[in-house]
Amino acid sequence: MNILYIYAHPEPASFNAALKATALETLDRSGHEVKVSDLYVMHFKPVLDASDFLQRKKKDILNLFPEQINASKTGTFVPEIIEEMEKVKWADLLIFQFPIYFTGMPAIMKGWIDRIFAAGFAFDPITQGVYDKGLLKGKKVMMTITTGADESLYSNSGAHGDINDLLKYITHCIFEFTGLEVLPSYIMFAVNSQSREAGKQRLEIYGEILKDL
Repeated sequence: MNILYIYAHPEPASFNAALKATALETLDRSGHEVKVSDLYVMHFKPVLDASDFLQRKKKDILNLFPEQINASKTGTFVPEIIEEMEKVKWADLLIFQFPIYFTGMPAIMKGWIDRIFAAGFAFDPITQGVYDKGLLKGKKVMMTITTGADESLYSNSGAHGDINDLLKYITHCIFEFTGLEVLPSYIMFAVNSQSREAGKQRLEIYGEILKDL
């Protein structure tokens, strides 16, 4: 299977980095082909703006969806967007790994989605090519997530609410919207205060989850 691993964490000595290393080693041993988009290492630009287009359909006003559709048809996105789109085309499965920031993904990863899951490439707003007609249909996606807060805070009765409800804007409104089949997330709570043994166990569990892919 071809797997694109999209990773967002700035610290190479972090538990998240250990998770990524476990994933890449496990997937390689299982015979999968893997490409990695390590967004902080790449210094990926998270801002969707006029500089994303080598040529514009309309130069007097920036209307993003028509410009993205035009760039998708003409291949006139800037090279860094084209490169990431080619990875998405190649992949059978996308794995997004990130820590929770304010109940969502880091800005650099959201920016990757804003720029790469472009109109005309991941969905078509003109023909209603969304959800079951999304342009990424046939591919799968999963998330590997860490939090600093305890699991009790992310429960129905917790201060933050059920984490699965909070993540629906990603699983449903982004992934399913573009036609992706969403696999269960692997969520690890309170990683900042976990023991070394707990961390080791979580790495082993993650390895087993990936073996079952």
